[in-house]
Amino acid sequence: MNSPGPVLAVDYGARRLGLAISEPESGIAFPVDPLVRRNPAKDLADLRDLATDRQIARIVVGLPIHMDGSAGPEAEAARSFSVELERITGLTVELLDERWTTMEAERSLREVDQGRKSRQRNRQSGARDSAAAAILLRTYLERSQFGAKPESEPR
Repeated sequence: MNSPGPVLAVDYGARRLGLAISEPESGIAFPVDPLVRRNPAKDLADLRDLATDRQIARIVVGLPIHMDGSAGPEAEAARSFSVELERITGLTVELLDERWTTMEAERSLREVDQGRKSRQRNRQSGARDSAAAAILLRTYLERSQFGAKPESEPR
């Protein structure tokens, strides 16, 4: 990584922002409580405060690319969001293709949740978003550790 310190990952969604933060010494990604979306200005201010409180060094935002490699309106929204996040935090914000993170998070949570009732699973939506952010962050950290440039589209 270019900057020492924790990295914040954001799994961008219309209803929630899944969040994960790396532990600086070990580079392990930990999910944290997701941020329920209210309005763009409040969401950005909350993330700025989180970044300040946790002494975040850089941020990675998941770029929702379709399985065929095309970018839809969700990807454009994530790009715009990342530009504003970089502006308000003053931190470097990178985009990372997140095609597989939500599916991997759902699979992992299903394995953990076997036997729970469906109403309990519905409450897991936020957990899924933050688990996806942790997977995104783990991928980012692994690529950074080996000097690989994150696979992202230019803004």
